[in-house]
Amino acid sequence: MSDDGHQQTGHERVPSRQRRRFPGISSRAYEHPADRSALVALRKLSGFDTVFKALSGLLPERSLRLLFLSDSVRVSERQFSHLHDMLLDACYILDLEKVPPMYVTQDPQPNAMCIGLDEPIIVVTTGLVELLDEEEMRAVVGHEVGHALSGHSVYRTILLFLTSLALKVAWIPLGNLAIMAIVTALREWFRKSELSADRAGLLVGQDVRASMRGLMKIAGGNHLHEMNVDAFLEQAEEYDSGGDLRDSVLKILNVLPRSHPFTTVRAAELKKWAESRDHQRIMDGHYPRRSGDNDTSVSDSFRESAASYASDVKGSKDPLMKLVTDLAGGAGDLGGRVRRGFDGFRSPPPADGGPADTPRGDGE
Repeated sequence: MSDDGHQQTGHERVPSRQRRRFPGISSRAYEHPADRSALVALRKLSGFDTVFKALSGLLPERSLRLLFLSDSVRVSERQFSHLHDMLLDACYILDLEKVPPMYVTQDPQPNAMCIGLDEPIIVVTTGLVELLDEEEMRAVVGHEVGHALSGHSVYRTILLFLTSLALKVAWIPLGNLAIMAIVTALREWFRKSELSADRAGLLVGQDVRASMRGLMKIAGGNHLHEMNVDAFLEQAEEYDSGGDLRDSVLKILNVLPRSHPFTTVRAAELKKWAESRDHQRIMDGHYPRRSGDNDTSVSDSFRESAASYASDVKGSKDPLMKLVTDLAGGAGDLGGRVRRGFDGFRSPPPADGGPADTPRGDGE
């Protein structure tokens, strides 16, 4: 059970392994800065949720709820009881008072989601349940409860609705360009919200190796004896730093249509956060409370988001990010590196000011 040893109404059945509990924790404690700034801004739009929910008849939410109720298995004490225990435990640890309904749906593709406007519901596929062990699954359940606590299900639906509305006015000149800008920004936020939820999953499971194993299995299937966490993280390092400027552009094109970051990237980001001072402070009981959510400054949140992006760019080994850093710093030999072609961004120019490497003979 949790470290205080208490049993709460609605959360009586908790696992025997001790885990810390975080009474009153605000989702701001674990949210990625880019995710947090968007959520803080949306929460400040007083009445927007109410107005949007009044329009929810335009969305198939009620139909989805009926679909899961009629054609999936609802998790309870009598059905998938081990998942029920995990759900109660996750809500207890993150102090989420109302336990969201949870369903298991037949689908061989490993997946999980948190959706809904009036009330979030959690859905996991049979492919995911069959793939993960108990501790790995606990992190996934915590991930989805983190989405519920952050309000991602509401705000995601709001933005999806706005995107759908924009599509209806695509006939307006330059409408397609505007829509693509909205969709691109929306997906970027989606990806950052997934990093936030990964952190929530770690706070619930409190076992970073289990979180890593789960991500590895999502990437490579149920062959854990053939995989290695350290080698998996090395892939993320190679992905970040390898290749030349052309590869950097391809990385951007590959990730643009995705709602989730790549699994190696998620693993590396989670490991970095697990080793951070921010995570340690939460585990020590020092974290923002929900009681202070209304007093959060939008401008401060956006500054934190901008600082996070700037830090990512500065610390990245990706050739394109290095170029951005060089441009910002006024690199003296930047023109020479451009003349040498995209391959010139693989390594810095000679330190002694000597002649540059000759370009390849393939015309690049």
